[in-house]
Amino acid sequence: MPADIPTPPPTPAPSAEPSTDRGATAPSSPNLAMGILAFCGVVVAVMQTLVVPLLPHIPELTGATPAAASWLVTITLLTGAVFTPVLGRVGDMYGKRRVLLASLGSLLVGSVLCAISSHIEILITGRALQGAALAVVPLGISILRDELPPERVLPAVALMSSTLGIGAAVGVPVAAFVVEHFDWHTMFWVSGVIALIDIVLVLLFVPESPLRTRGRFDAVGGLGLAAVLVCLLLAVTQGGEWGWTSPATLGLLAAAVLAGLLWGAYELRVRSPMVDLRVSARPAVLYANLAALLIGFAFYANSLVTGQMVQEPKVTGYGLGASIVVSGLCLLPGGVAMVLLSPVSARISAAHGPKVSLALASVIIAVGYGVRWFTSHDLWTIVAGATVVAAGTAIAYSALPALVMRAVPVSETGAANGLNTLMRSVGQAFCSAAVAAVLSNVTFRVGGLTAPTLHAYQLVFLIAGGAAVLALLVTLLLPGAGDAKAGTVEGTKRRADRKAGAPATAIQEGA
Repeated sequence: MPADIPTPPPTPAPSAEPSTDRGATAPSSPNLAMGILAFCGVVVAVMQTLVVPLLPHIPELTGATPAAASWLVTITLLTGAVFTPVLGRVGDMYGKRRVLLASLGSLLVGSVLCAISSHIEILITGRALQGAALAVVPLGISILRDELPPERVLPAVALMSSTLGIGAAVGVPVAAFVVEHFDWHTMFWVSGVIALIDIVLVLLFVPESPLRTRGRFDAVGGLGLAAVLVCLLLAVTQGGEWGWTSPATLGLLAAAVLAGLLWGAYELRVRSPMVDLRVSARPAVLYANLAALLIGFAFYANSLVTGQMVQEPKVTGYGLGASIVVSGLCLLPGGVAMVLLSPVSARISAAHGPKVSLALASVIIAVGYGVRWFTSHDLWTIVAGATVVAAGTAIAYSALPALVMRAVPVSETGAANGLNTLMRSVGQAFCSAAVAAVLSNVTFRVGGLTAPTLHAYQLVFLIAGGAAVLALLVTLLLPGAGDAKAGTVEGTKRRADRKAGAPATAIQEGA
């Protein structure tokens, strides 16, 4: 095991303690709370992809430039990346349900802004607020861990984590149908109504977790993390348009590195850090987060290219000339597969450990892209390959939070799951940049059009499959269950509490 990062004299780690704030706790059955939280996760994930079918039409609908229209996707990525780990930490300290409701409120306000306006500036603001709601998923995972009996945690967390992929698969065909048959503002009104329903359901049936992390909120660490992420993700998402060697792109990358070094040095010295780098540097956490980045990359390529590929004109020799609705429906079987397979992943993790589940998932994703390489001419084979990739993603997304939760203190569940979700988002950002670079550069002229070649799509499949293979190799480096638990701060804290005779309710057993 690698040596710990050199540190100044250690300070006491934050611990979880029961909260006395019971006024916000609502009576609930575990099944109902789990279903409501999963529904919230799906809704939030749908919002992330809702505008994708609309993007080609935004310039004519709003008078905006194509570059400005692209910010409707970019801004959700940025705000989601920044707010997910920050709000996870805030939830650990001040109440997960409370912060969950604030995130859903952000989704509601953002949806209403997009529904009432056609001005690109207001639409971008609304999408920024919608992106901030991505924190709902790690917060929901943390609530389930705190509230459910141990035997129920793995299946519930598996379902909650998979909502990110389920929502992405469902969002595109739903949005495509609305774009073709209704006024485009309708989908934002619908999302606002659903967000309001989510808020009411959470208020009525989801209890507040009694656990809190002691200490002060690390505002400087939060701002530093935001600076790093904004510089990095702006460079990655806009590098193709600005030029990868342009002063803006290189300057942002340099700023990300410098800000990251300064932020890391500060986090190692603060008493209650935004991200506990000592815990994050442990192999069980480090490799789980690296695997999350690679899985996020591998999964997102499937979502990005499937619809575009089947919409390519038939004159290209491989395109099917499908409508926007048909292209969206190609991802729907994958969404169904993710719903069905999340409990299967939980059973595999319970029987053999989440490490085995993640390794299996990586193999399935790689096989799925192998299928896509050889079967890119018929609609049913394209759907089959995309569904195999989605199936592997479901197992992976279900296993990742289980890996994280067994390796971190219970007091840091929200922050740790937020960071793991962030790594998936960063992987998706890198994937988006890579796919755009390949499809815009490996092209040919046919029928008076410039289109990506079939080889361009196959190259995307090769890169994404390679990311899945790398995820497998990283997974194999993960320590076993016994080693991971023995090395956690949680295990140390639990042993100390037992010696001191601390109440058993103060610390919960990890999944």
